[in-house]
Amino acid sequence: MYLASSKRYDLMQYNRCGNSGLKLPALSLGLWHNFGDTGDYSNMQQMCFTAFDNGITHFDLANNYGPEYGSAERNFGKILKESFLPYRDELIISTKAGYDMWPGPYGNWGSRKYLIASLDQSLLRMGLDYVDIFYHHRMDPDTPLEETMGALAQTVRSGKALYVGLSNYDGKTLEKASSILEKLEVPFIINQNCYNILNRTVETNGLKETGKKLGKGLICFSPMAQGLLSGKYIDGIPEDSRIKTDGRFLNESKLDDVTMGKIKKLNEIAKKRGQLLSEMALSWLLCQEEVTSVLIGASKPSQITAIIKALENTSFTADELSEINRIA
Repeated sequence: MYLASSKRYDLMQYNRCGNSGLKLPALSLGLWHNFGDTGDYSNMQQMCFTAFDNGITHFDLANNYGPEYGSAERNFGKILKESFLPYRDELIISTKAGYDMWPGPYGNWGSRKYLIASLDQSLLRMGLDYVDIFYHHRMDPDTPLEETMGALAQTVRSGKALYVGLSNYDGKTLEKASSILEKLEVPFIINQNCYNILNRTVETNGLKETGKKLGKGLICFSPMAQGLLSGKYIDGIPEDSRIKTDGRFLNESKLDDVTMGKIKKLNEIAKKRGQLLSEMALSWLLCQEEVTSVLIGASKPSQITAIIKALENTSFTADELSEINRIA
């Protein structure tokens, strides 16, 4: 039987999520990869235990995480039932809907029918009465924003979600959505977007600036640019790397001379700071006041304990930040 470490809150930093009352750990565990039916269940358990034992209280999912769709939620639900239920009130569990989930016109995007049905299915898979945060996973160019935000409001009013969030929105749409949710008196508190040293989209599309202005938190996924900033490709491509085993999100074409040149220069800065490149990539995000939490992924427990080292040094000099920006 799993018994959580009594020292789990000793070292983790917790940040207030925008202007809300909710705090999130500086590092959160994302279950996008390695928690589907192709993964090893015992390894999934140990990753969750290692995360929680080190103060990572937030576990982030989506309806179609797998493979197959829904399997990450189902496996996490099994871990909850077997080991985590005594700690449910210490956990932040989030899920999302917005990408392809089931066949036909009602299993995708942002209609009221899809979002509410999807959350019901997610709760059933995880064996939960509610999630702490429910996200709309991406902007829908065709469904009226009022309908999508109204569906999010319904999930809160029904008690199936405590807070709502938006993922992969830009600043302009975020501002419109926030205005609607404010009128509906919905606790919209957080944005989830890709953000790392190499991907600055949230800076260029207004999301980061608008979120700060509106008092919303920001949680970042792909902090290591799908592995580019992990440091593992500096001397070649390991046989067990994601490029070799799963080329859907990162393939060899991304490792061109220009990108590798940037990575090697960033790695030199990390060395001078006494960090691994992966640690610096996380520290760079955590040093920014707009960032509430960084979503990490892992394939084994030891990676989680190694990643937590990034919390030891999240301060940068002005010269370091300037040089990182120049390179990236």
